[in-house]
Amino acid sequence: MGKRVVIIGGVATGMKTASRLRRRDSEAEIIVLERGPELSYGACGFPYFIGGEVKGFNSFDHTPQGVKRDADYFRKVKGIDARIGCNVTAIDRPAKTVTYVEAGEVKQLPYDVLVLGTGATPVRLPLPNADAEGVHSFWFPWDVHAVDAAVRERGVTDVVVIGAGFIGMELAEAFVHRGLNTSVVEMQDRVLPQMLDKEMADLVKKSLPKENFNLYLEEKTVAFTAENGVVTGVQTDKRLIPAQLVIVAVGVRPNVELAKAAGLEIGPTGCIAVNEYLQTSDPCIYAGGDCAENTHRISDAKVFTPMGSTANKHGRVIADNICGDAIKYPGVLGTGVCRIFSTNAGATGLNERTAAAAGIKFKSVVVPGFDRLGYMPGAGRLVVKLLAEEGTERVLGAQAVGANADKRIDTLVAAMSLGATLEDLSNFDIAYAPPFNGPIDNLATAANVLHNKLTGQMQGINPKDFEAERAKGGYLFVDVRTPAEVAANSIAGIPERINVPLDEIRQVGELCPKDKKIITSCQIDLRGYEAEVMLRAKGYTNVHSLEGGMSGWPYATERDKK
Repeated sequence: MGKRVVIIGGVATGMKTASRLRRRDSEAEIIVLERGPELSYGACGFPYFIGGEVKGFNSFDHTPQGVKRDADYFRKVKGIDARIGCNVTAIDRPAKTVTYVEAGEVKQLPYDVLVLGTGATPVRLPLPNADAEGVHSFWFPWDVHAVDAAVRERGVTDVVVIGAGFIGMELAEAFVHRGLNTSVVEMQDRVLPQMLDKEMADLVKKSLPKENFNLYLEEKTVAFTAENGVVTGVQTDKRLIPAQLVIVAVGVRPNVELAKAAGLEIGPTGCIAVNEYLQTSDPCIYAGGDCAENTHRISDAKVFTPMGSTANKHGRVIADNICGDAIKYPGVLGTGVCRIFSTNAGATGLNERTAAAAGIKFKSVVVPGFDRLGYMPGAGRLVVKLLAEEGTERVLGAQAVGANADKRIDTLVAAMSLGATLEDLSNFDIAYAPPFNGPIDNLATAANVLHNKLTGQMQGINPKDFEAERAKGGYLFVDVRTPAEVAANSIAGIPERINVPLDEIRQVGELCPKDKKIITSCQIDLRGYEAEVMLRAKGYTNVHSLEGGMSGWPYATERDKK
């Protein structure tokens, strides 16, 4: 018998470590201690079960061949001693033992190497009636079964989801698909607040359905209302929202109590501190998944990123290092993607908030377009926001909202992982054919536009910045679209505007005093940028083009009034 490896926690990191380790080392004694009733399941798909897209829960905890991934499966197929219902209560590092409780009996287990995959726990809101029937978290399999049963059996018509992150918005979509009147309450001023900058989140908001769905931003939940112990609504600081079912999806916290009690170092994020090999402050103990700290690959900041994809990568690295390989885990980019009704939203790298927090000087640009050539059937709008460092033009981050957002985000992951600059991104040999792409991909276009902005060839204004000053006036808005485009829709509430189609800009006479601020705009900002250049050549010194034009404008339009 080889070395004994004890793994605390199953699911992603624990079972990935155990399975990879067994493939690498046939002699190791591998013991998994899982305190819950389930060893292995894919939690990221749970909202799609609630929405009816995934028909059977077996999809999450069975192999593709239909075999349940339980203790018997891991013992027979993998040669792993995996035990459920084992709650580890203490780690004795000098003695290299763990103490756990199984079926009411206190037991001890020695280890040569210990792996902590203790995961995370949903945050509860300490509010009145928080324990009422009908108030649920949505993290574990039993949460999913309870929510599904409530919808089927309790005559639920109104649901409130607290939190507009990934889980909250995915569940909102699922409930609407099931015909329920659904409300989302979010304390911050946007959906997906950790991932998207304001103007990109507002694009998502603009695409949300009008029927059976309400979004309440910048509202704080202060209480749950209940009758006879059953929830009846959610009280915010602004309104009372009726509900027979409430989902609290305000985030999770890492389970670090065992590690802390054992004297292991806890990092600034509240997660277990690990080195590049995923070792804790005790070299005989590794940690991975939601309980372990990550390093951001762009900013070098320590971050808490509870993602199933990260947890699986951790498990593989930990197993290889137990086998003596000295594999370094390079960190994360904070990549995420989410389908919200008819819109896809994704991001990777830094956004404005995290770039500023890292002390990096940057500029950004918002660039809309089609996800393929616009004349192809199925072509959809895609808006990309790109950030790059001033001086070096190193790509720092990206956000995408619209059709095939994931494709562009994944490309950016590869680019930033290799330290790409805007010039690199502009010259990527990306696959082109009309059903898939344009001859210049959206990312290359964004890179070119941002390069122009960084080098002073373009003076762009971000949609959210223009929205802040739109009604104040003091500028001339020059819309260079055709009269038909202008008639179809325009930005609302602009005090002083004129329509001068692009082909007339070179011939147009005096527009206004040469030093007055001019903002040019079109449908996607290509003509707006060209007009900006033309007007500067005519002697106007304070000209800016509206990034994204009408396609990237997430705020009020004339059509909204009708």
